[in-house]
Amino acid sequence: MTDMEKGKVLVADKAIEYVDGGVVSKELVHTKAGSVTLFSFDQGQQLSEHSAPFDVLLNILEGEPEVMIDGTAHHPKAGEILIIPANHPHAVKAVTKFKMQITMLRG
Repeated sequence: MTDMEKGKVLVADKAIEYVDGGVVSKELVHTKAGSVTLFSFDQGQQLSEHSAPFDVLLNILEGEPEVMIDGTAHHPKAGEILIIPANHPHAVKAVTKFKMQITMLRG
């Protein structure tokens, strides 16, 4: 269940705040078909290497992450997207404070 109200306009980068020394997530949509979640990372924070059984689309809202996919570093900027292939190991680290929206769709 989410706390976001349907049928309302949402400004994604304003809908989630930073927390000093932390990572914050806010799920916007969750169904059997997939989910959409906002994340904010304070500089230097990270998610350790993991994988997902489906493709994950990252939409960078502000700042800059380093996204490692299969050992290769990617540095998408605000306004750019990156698709992480299903079952590929990946990790995320905040080069600067950053916010992203992730969309996961189950096949």
